[in-house]
Amino acid sequence: MAPVPQPIPYQGSKRLLAQRILGFLPPDTGVLYEPFAGSGAVTLAAAAAGRAKHYVLSDALAPLIGIWELIRTDPERLCAGYAQLWTAQGASPRATYDACRADYNAAPDPIRLYFLISRCVKNAVRFNADGAFNQSPDTRRIGTHPDRVRHRVLQSHGLLKNARCYPRDYAQSLHDAAPNDVVYMDPPYMGVSGTRDRRYVQGLDLERFIAELDRANQRGVSYIVSFDGRCGDRSYGPGLPEHLKLHHLELDAGRSAQATLSGRAEQTFESLYVAPALLARLGSPALLARLEPQALTPAATPR
Repeated sequence: MAPVPQPIPYQGSKRLLAQRILGFLPPDTGVLYEPFAGSGAVTLAAAAAGRAKHYVLSDALAPLIGIWELIRTDPERLCAGYAQLWTAQGASPRATYDACRADYNAAPDPIRLYFLISRCVKNAVRFNADGAFNQSPDTRRIGTHPDRVRHRVLQSHGLLKNARCYPRDYAQSLHDAAPNDVVYMDPPYMGVSGTRDRRYVQGLDLERFIAELDRANQRGVSYIVSFDGRCGDRSYGPGLPEHLKLHHLELDAGRSAQATLSGRAEQTFESLYVAPALLARLGSPALLARLEPQALTPAATPR
């Protein structure tokens, strides 16, 4: 199978874990919903493998969904807009970035956001308390070349023929999901997102999130959540509560790049929570058989 394109270089993308996550999609999956869309890594991987009949990408950040809608319906416009901003950098890339950021914050639009994501430090989107984009540019590079961007965008466009995109709250996807659908959610981890570290345009209300999952369980919704994780002996926030009766697994996400830079050899593990309704559709033996043994580490504490 050809490599799955990554048109939006979003920090925290599940691109490297996407194939493992696809192991939890039943063969009869009708619609795969991906709220908290970000890089859309799971949707693109699923579309490339034909794992669902339809796909729905959504996010609370409307300009981000605007990027996805351009990829889906007007990729040439997105590519041309990005190329214009990239070329305008010339000898003053910092000035171009700062002007783009100011223009975006004055009137948020998808093309400027796409350029900012490509050019900001570690592709790590940041917002201030007022919701303004405030991440600095990466001074070591000038962003992905427009030709490469165009190739990735057009590849992604070809995969999204059966997709829809909506700027909306994640709860709507849980509400819309039918019994044969699956909702994959990758919300901001509580350990790395909040009012002091705005990695997302809005933080996550954990109490509300748990309540929405509880309601989804009552309706028999099939969902998967990537939520907390750990690196070495450090945890990325609390796990989801036991009363939700979720099947909890840890996926080995490989060696931590940040730890390596600090001279430490530490593995990163990402938690995956599987809803009771989805577990019932798969059956426990089938679920475990779908995962490569080396890709699965049982969680230390059952949830």
